Amino acid sequence: MTRRLSARALVVLLGTLATLLVAGPAVAHVGGGAAGSDFDGRVLAVQPELPGVSVRVLSFGDEFEVVNGTAVDVEVPGYSDEPYLRIGPDGVWRNAHSPATYINLDRYGRTTLPAGADPAAEPEWVQVSTEPEYVWHDHRTHWMSEDLLPPAVAADPTRKHLVSEWVVPMAYDGSPVQVRGELTWSPPPSPWVVWPLYAVLALAAVAAGLLARGPRPLGALLLLGGVAALWHALATPEPPASVSSHAGALASALLPGLTAVGVAVLGFVASRRGRGAMTGLLAVVLGWLLLVQGLPDVDVLWTAHVLSTGPALPARAAVAVLVALGAGCVLGGVAAVRRFREPEGPRRTQSRAGEPQPVG
Repeated sequence: MTRRLSARALVVLLGTLATLLVAGPAVAHVGGGAAGSDFDGRVLAVQPELPGVSVRVLSFGDEFEVVNGTAVDVEVPGYSDEPYLRIGPDGVWRNAHSPATYINLDRYGRTTLPAGADPAAEPEWVQVSTEPEYVWHDHRTHWMSEDLLPPAVAADPTRKHLVSEWVVPMAYDGSPVQVRGELTWSPPPSPWVVWPLYAVLALAAVAAGLLARGPRPLGALLLLGGVAALWHALATPEPPASVSSHAGALASALLPGLTAVGVAVLGFVASRRGRGAMTGLLAVVLGWLLLVQGLPDVDVLWTAHVLSTGPALPARAAVAVLVALGAGCVLGGVAAVRRFREPEGPRRTQSRAGEPQPVG
């Protein structure tokens, strides 16, 4: 019996690994970047409005995106008002002599400028994309000090603050355009309120495998983990326009979540049938799956803002379930396998009861 369970678990595990190899790492923030932050940036207005041109900030203000669906170029100057970007129907062109070309390559602008970086030099246009869309770190939209809080925040970190009101200038068909926005900071959730809840999640799964009389409590927790994985996948934000395949990026996030749901359902069914060892084995597999999905986004547990298409609270709760319950399922599943494993000795004796026995 144990060998059969191990073989089935191996099939499930290999199938899960194959699925994840195809899908890639599952993250709630398709395209990379942080899943949580205390800062938050947003566009307030584009003046004048540009029909056919989409402008937004990504990753809590860390990145700036322009998508130009018109037949006219959008021009973006650098920090010294020099030509920097041209975004239009023939793709994206970047000025190799603009200092912004090199400063914007690093989140905090920690770049040594080459000798040719001169805002007064004649532009040297280099094509960087064939699509009319571009994403870059524009240092006007985010906080630039990595280890220092804004002075107002440091003075009173218990309330929300307006850090800056920013402007990114552009030009459209020769006419000036201003993109206005703001950067805010909000206090993170109190660790004394939320961390005990995370501990309870982990301990519940361990107790279900170690102390429960049957596998049903563990099976119910597997369903909870499957629901969290599905919510986490469905709340995946739309990837940046610069991502070559939106469908592929979304599938990469959705497929591991759907796989987790399938494993959770199998574990729940096994628990209802009283198959404790199989429930435990599937709990180990599901726990590993939940950790793979939740750990890349663990920063949402201690930040004020969450990168999600839905409300912040369910998104943060889903990650808490993925990480805390995932760890608990691994430990509780191992305990359940050991506790509910059927002994092989009596079965072997019973199977040979009808065989001739030696005499004398």
